[in-house]
Amino acid sequence: MNTRGHFTPEEWQLRVDLAACYRLVAMFGWDDLIFTHISARVPGPDAHFLINAYGLMFEEMTASSLVKVNLAGEKVSDSPYDINPAGFTIHSAIHEARDNAHVVMHLHTNAGVAVSVQEAGLLPLSQTSLFPSASLSYHDYEGVALYPEEKARLVSDLGATGTMILRNHGLLTIGKDCADAFLKMYILNRACEIQIMAQAGGGTLRVLPQSMIDNIRAQFKAVTNNAGASLTWPGLLRKLDRTNPGYDA
Repeated sequence: MNTRGHFTPEEWQLRVDLAACYRLVAMFGWDDLIFTHISARVPGPDAHFLINAYGLMFEEMTASSLVKVNLAGEKVSDSPYDINPAGFTIHSAIHEARDNAHVVMHLHTNAGVAVSVQEAGLLPLSQTSLFPSASLSYHDYEGVALYPEEKARLVSDLGATGTMILRNHGLLTIGKDCADAFLKMYILNRACEIQIMAQAGGGTLRVLPQSMIDNIRAQFKAVTNNAGASLTWPGLLRKLDRTNPGYDA
């Protein structure tokens, strides 16, 4: 049921973008049934967040079905759905600690998990790998994320970075909006895919020097006209409208 009239225009637009983000994850084959999460901070003075309805597939997500919760993971608006408590442990820690963490995306992609189990993590092997490497952190696996005491360690490991590899677990990105978090995840996951493919080739790998990583931020701004994700997001939405419309319901 469309409940658009129950929300401010700002929250409704965020709901539409977040539902689209979930469906795009499914479209790219990055979903893990119902077991990963994308959360977004609701505009306004309250510390409220939107996250997926636990039980819906990512390809089914709509603006209306997203669940609004507080930092304790308690529902603050009517919803017939629950949320995944393990998922919100990770997300609430980051949202609470980082004012600029408007959107947090956490996925278990095959390539991302494969790189997360490697001792050296993401290697600077390709041009693609340089972008996340310029703002990348790691967090050691502590089991299923159910316990509040892990939050402080996660936040400490994250620091001011925008991308994180959760060792033996998966990938995480932080964005100023859904477009930003999605593009960071696209690049990070693609870098992981390239690394696994390169390693599977069996040849000697050429690792790029640190100086390449240091210069990549300025180069990225140049090739995107300093616009970044705002260049890619409209096209992604047009593609989603052609293949899986209805996320804005």
